[in-house]
Amino acid sequence: MPDPNLAAEFRSALRPLIRRFYAERTTSRGKSGILTHLNERGPATASELSVAERITPQAVAVALRELEELSYVTRARDDVDRRKVRVQITETGRSALESEHEAGTRWFADALVEHLDASERATLSAAVPVLRKLMQESVDE
Repeated sequence: MPDPNLAAEFRSALRPLIRRFYAERTTSRGKSGILTHLNERGPATASELSVAERITPQAVAVALRELEELSYVTRARDDVDRRKVRVQITETGRSALESEHEAGTRWFADALVEHLDASERATLSAAVPVLRKLMQESVDE
């Protein structure tokens, strides 16, 4: 039987941590998610991005327009189905995404050393594969 207290405690512990992590970034989570998707999976249509990132088609359209203005993405007709327009990340977009990730990671790495002892860091390290397993199962559903 699931433990609702564990789930609630976990959510409560993660929420401020995630907020703080994203506070170091300059790109919204939606735009960052789109760039990450394009970087990891290659070109996609706006509707594919909407489904993958779980954001509305309207929000994707706005985000893509803004990302295109920043030269982070480009659009091109699909080679096979000319009705489709595929979006792909540019080198400028990859550099921006890397900078965003580095900013959050730098803060998190500093916080781990500043606030946790070696034993606590080892405990967190051991939890990473478990968290990945949990996320993989939720993605597969």
